[in-house]
Amino acid sequence: MKSAKVAGLLLAAGRGARLGRPKALVEYAGERLIDRGVRLLEEGGCHPVVVVLGAATVSVNGAVTVRNPDWASGMGSSLRAGLGALPDEAESVVIALVDQPLIRPGAVRALIGAGAEVAVATYGGRRRNPVLIARRHFAEVAERAVGDVGARPFLKAHPELVTEVPCDAHGDPADIDTPEDLHLLQAQ
Repeated sequence: MKSAKVAGLLLAAGRGARLGRPKALVEYAGERLIDRGVRLLEEGGCHPVVVVLGAATVSVNGAVTVRNPDWASGMGSSLRAGLGALPDEAESVVIALVDQPLIRPGAVRALIGAGAEVAVATYGGRRRNPVLIARRHFAEVAERAVGDVGARPFLKAHPELVTEVPCDAHGDPADIDTPEDLHLLQAQ
């Protein structure tokens, strides 16, 4: 049986207003968050990995980069830019955010292994990231991704499509939004 081609999409365009610098450039455990995010998707089984940039221009090894000229309008435009940049042979995509460095590749593998058209990682029973979406839903996801929201409006509109995948064993979805968040993470 032929395995599905799953691309990875890392959203890394924001300026990190509350953090005071673009999150893509932040280092954690000796590695930039953008490189950790690419590695998360690659080691999780995604190929190719597309990274959406905006506030910062960054060189990224092992990934295709796409610049979102509308990055300041919010995550929705970055999601649309990333979905539009995926190769035609990608049957689905795993979408991850650059500011969640404690999620491990096992979460991505679990989403892919669920065999669902739409799969969402859960931690402690709560939906978080990453998210897997099949190609046939890309247009509607993009249409609903407006302002500073990504796939959430699509997921809310189609609860019957969503397969929740417990990922508690595959990391922590804590995100880095403020200098305090970064300090707490680095103190662990």
